[in-house]
Amino acid sequence: MTKVDLSPRPVEAMSPRQLERRESLIAAALALVNEIGVERLQMKQVCERSGVALGTAYRYFSSKDHLLAAAIAEWHRLLLADLVAELRGPRAGLGATDRVVRFVRGGMRAYQRQPELARLRVAVAASTDPFASEALQGMARADSAALQAVMAEVPAAASDLVRHIVGHAWQGELTAWVTGRTTLGDARRRLEDVVRLVLTPYETPFPAPYEGLAEVRPDIRSEVLSEVRPTV
Repeated sequence: MTKVDLSPRPVEAMSPRQLERRESLIAAALALVNEIGVERLQMKQVCERSGVALGTAYRYFSSKDHLLAAAIAEWHRLLLADLVAELRGPRAGLGATDRVVRFVRGGMRAYQRQPELARLRVAVAASTDPFASEALQGMARADSAALQAVMAEVPAAASDLVRHIVGHAWQGELTAWVTGRTTLGDARRRLEDVVRLVLTPYETPFPAPYEGLAEVRPDIRSEVLSEVRPTV
């Protein structure tokens, strides 16, 4: 018997019309998470909101977890792009420590403004769906690329470890806040303290523009997420 491949279609293989449907599903999922929370959200509701048939939705996403992971990954990449852009303006002359402190502070502030999306990010981190895991790995790569963009003067020998530490500290403090184990203020202070601890040795003016930002660019058009667009 021939085995049927039920894997969702890769984004890079989608037609413009298929990309529009994918965007509609993601926008609907994010809007519904903000309205009713991640626990109550069902695929049927997302399909009704987006106008995409339920059967069609599963051609793009293998499960609710996959859809939600892709949704928060796209939203987070939009946030990262905004954070990097802000630090390439008048603040470009700041040292690496101050730049990354402002970067994570702006990120935490954006999640504070849309706490249901913070809960979504924490919830999907526990998913065992392989396609959800793939989406989250993409989000982690985007985090790493964005951090590299704002601390490009950190030597290559240390950069990977510094980005790993900052990225995990951000996820850890966000999780602690969402799960009620700490206050937002304490989470932000600890995260910024970690940044200062690992980056203080690297204080030079902003170097030449970093070119490796492909991972930060979202697959979704920012205007599609007008209702839940991240603000920093």
